[in-house]
Amino acid sequence: MTSSNISAADSAANTPWIHPFSVIGHRGAAKLAPENTLSSFRRAVELGVSGVEFDLYAHGGELIVIHDDRLERTTNGHGPVADLPLSELRKLDAGDGQQIPLLQEVVEQLPARIALNLELKGPGTAAPVAAWLAENKPGSDILVSSFDHAELRQFRQLDSQTAVAPLFHKPHADMLTIGRELAASAINLSTRLASARRLGQIRDAGFGALVYTVNGLSSARRLLRDGATGIFTDRPDRITKAALGLSNGNRR
Repeated sequence: MTSSNISAADSAANTPWIHPFSVIGHRGAAKLAPENTLSSFRRAVELGVSGVEFDLYAHGGELIVIHDDRLERTTNGHGPVADLPLSELRKLDAGDGQQIPLLQEVVEQLPARIALNLELKGPGTAAPVAAWLAENKPGSDILVSSFDHAELRQFRQLDSQTAVAPLFHKPHADMLTIGRELAASAINLSTRLASARRLGQIRDAGFGALVYTVNGLSSARRLLRDGATGIFTDRPDRITKAALGLSNGNRR
């Protein structure tokens, strides 16, 4: 089956990224624990998130979870991630004594009810992620996203089933067209793009509309009211389904 056989509406209907409204931990709980670490993901789960989002690089035959292509901001290492062998990367402190985790470790640590948004961050990540998903078949609902739409197209050529979402941080005239070409389940967009009009256009086209990064409760309430189907937050202690007036995973 190729991606041309999947409509956006069909793809979206079979994923949790539209209904119910999703509160997704951004890099786990990035303002409460070291981002993209197992402790950060566990903290987000404890606070009741629908899912967690994290960033992937293919390195040393593994998929590692880290956001930057350099080490200084999030670890006690220095220089480009690509310059160190995996064995040395794993010795670094990613915060509070945490390692840079592997994708496999994250999946093993989290309950299957937690949806996972895998962002293709590093170059050449599409093929290893597609291969990993085919081999491991995790029980969680998966969404693969990227700002690099060429990388996302490559992933879609290799995997016609897993939900995908192009990421946008600035206005793009072809946003919906790109979503359709990818048979995307959702479009992930920045808060500054997330007007009620644009959210409505995305929803009317059959996509989920997931907005990043939302750390204020009033902003989250506005986005819920205006038609977003989920938000990414660094503060899942502050933005909860209860605080948004949601119960049992449903709008009300």
